[in-house]
Amino acid sequence: MKHRVETKIGQETLSIETGQLAKQAAGAVLVAYGETTVLVAAATGAPRPGIDFFPLTCDYRERTAAAGKFPGGFLKREGRPTMKETLTSRLIDRPIRPLFPEGFYDEVQVQAQTLSSDRQNDADILAMVGASAALSISPLPFQGPLGSVRLAQVDGEFVPFPTQDQLEESDLDLVVSGSKDAILMIEGFAREMPEERMLEALEEAHRIIGIICDLQNELVAKAGKPKKEYDLPDYGPLRQRLTAAYFADLKQAASIRGKQERGEAVKAVKERAKAEVCPAEPAAGAEVVSDGDFSHVWHALEEQAIRELILAGTRPDGRDSKTLRPIECEVDLLPRVHGSAMFQRGETQALITVTLGTGKDEQRVDGLFEEYSKKFMLDYYFPSYSVGEVRPIRGPGRREIGHGALAERSVKPVLPDPDDFPYTIRVISDITESNGSSSMASVCGATLGLMAAGVPITNPVAGISVGLVKESEEKWTLLTDIIGDEDHFGDMDFKIAGSQNGITGIQLDLKINGISPAIIKATRHQPGRRD
Repeated sequence: MKHRVETKIGQETLSIETGQLAKQAAGAVLVAYGETTVLVAAATGAPRPGIDFFPLTCDYRERTAAAGKFPGGFLKREGRPTMKETLTSRLIDRPIRPLFPEGFYDEVQVQAQTLSSDRQNDADILAMVGASAALSISPLPFQGPLGSVRLAQVDGEFVPFPTQDQLEESDLDLVVSGSKDAILMIEGFAREMPEERMLEALEEAHRIIGIICDLQNELVAKAGKPKKEYDLPDYGPLRQRLTAAYFADLKQAASIRGKQERGEAVKAVKERAKAEVCPAEPAAGAEVVSDGDFSHVWHALEEQAIRELILAGTRPDGRDSKTLRPIECEVDLLPRVHGSAMFQRGETQALITVTLGTGKDEQRVDGLFEEYSKKFMLDYYFPSYSVGEVRPIRGPGRREIGHGALAERSVKPVLPDPDDFPYTIRVISDITESNGSSSMASVCGATLGLMAAGVPITNPVAGISVGLVKESEEKWTLLTDIIGDEDHFGDMDFKIAGSQNGITGIQLDLKINGISPAIIKATRHQPGRRD
């Protein structure tokens, strides 16, 4: 049976339907706004043996036929995902991942496909809303719903679900996802917007998110399937055993300064514990602990050790919560290139190369909307040696594409007008060493490289990442300039870039099911100081 819910937001009606298409999926919805329509389907499979992570895959695809177009180029069939499709897939993934229960490792895939496009209303937000709706009506243990909205600012007024023409006029492009009670994800760019105005934009976005969540709850009441019961393993006895025997040593190893030294010390404690708890030949009658169970519980112990140290006022590298790591900058490192720079903050290092070209070097971009050209490109590369690992060189992954886009759009507002500086600009950020917030290092390094190349930017742009360790609504700690362990074991990665005049880029990723407005406001006031 077909079910439909709808509500008017902005200039058009947002509608969600289910029951007609993709009926064999765990959950499927058709989301429409204006004459743009997206089909989103969620499916699930059995867990893969031995994994200790949640295998969630989110994919978004645009068929040019949705806008009455043929694909450009020689081949007339869509191939690998475009940058827009990759970035939208990340936008879908980031807010829904924290809303699955810890320990749920069944394979889940969410696929979104644009079926029609009016070439004014973007399908990406509809795909994000559809992902939540499809999971909410499915039997999967998704703890939603969540809403997603894009907000623009035209002539000083906030505009939800803006058209492409309105975005051209806007000095804000803000995407926010969240539940009725909290915000889960932010991806925003502005033309040096004052911080107070950005907070007002977040509040307005969250208000609209509540309306979209109510709409999905209405659909769940009409067409929701009973949630399947999932028995999650009980690791309590093993955790108690490891805590009693090894937690004190683990906590001491986790407090050693220096990424490599700390990693080696923690690894040594882990190997000793594993040899004793998971012996190759267990004694007769002894409890047998699998490698998978040991790894899962040990990771939780590492997380507990790091978080306890931080909440007690000791960060892994010895800083307090407001201190930046040492910063080192250098320009003109490389001969022959048009501009080069190195930006180092602690153990994170970005090597920047700037190339200037003519109009023939512009990047042509095709898709559902009108073809356009880019005069500014920032490409981010993350080689495996930057973290002391070995990995084959493939094409850029989703993370590299996402970090490059964040840095590119954060720097773009300060570039000169093309009439004053007609060159095409390409910035390459090679992360040659990494321990936290390399995307913001790319923003800082790009500013240095552009100035070294003689590009007359209007203001320098810098970026920093703020982390969070939250025990309760009353007890939490913000961390300026997070390192890798604080990102991995913490609850938040909140990146903010801007000039002295205001914000140019903002990105929030969470591992918990949302943060309150109080934490967001506190992040804005979180100071940073250098030793």
